[in-house]
Amino acid sequence: MNIKIITVGTLKEQYLKDAADEYIKRLSRYAKCEMIEINESKLPDDPSEGDVAKALLSEAKQIEAKCGKSKDCIFALCVEGMQKTSEDFANTVSKATVNGKDTLTFIIGSSHGLQEAIKSTADYRLSFSKMTFPHQLMRVILLEQVYRAMQINNGGKYHK
Repeated sequence: MNIKIITVGTLKEQYLKDAADEYIKRLSRYAKCEMIEINESKLPDDPSEGDVAKALLSEAKQIEAKCGKSKDCIFALCVEGMQKTSEDFANTVSKATVNGKDTLTFIIGSSHGLQEAIKSTADYRLSFSKMTFPHQLMRVILLEQVYRAMQINNGGKYHK
């Protein structure tokens, strides 16, 4: 199995890089994990709706170029997505692999979110909370939950 995480922007804080690297190392027992960072569009301090729409379109083109084809199960992380328990998420991951998907692709947008076209082509819209998290921290949270799902699906002791 392959896990691909497409994110808008880069990790800047070393402690977040270290945490992400730790979970990628743990996940390597179950899957090849690839982190793909795309460029965040530059916006003025007070962007108009048009500025934001143009930025999201530019980011969407970069995201689409990095997404796989029919063998990917795509998860768009977005505020309007479904919230799942860790067990439900693990079950979703398991079903994706049983249904012939060889790559789980997770997409984390910018602080302005994801363009609707990306969300509408995803297999799942996923939300981790009604709360707002920094996008850099969200990568670590996502990696931890993917690792937890792998542990659940493989009978590991990590999940309690």
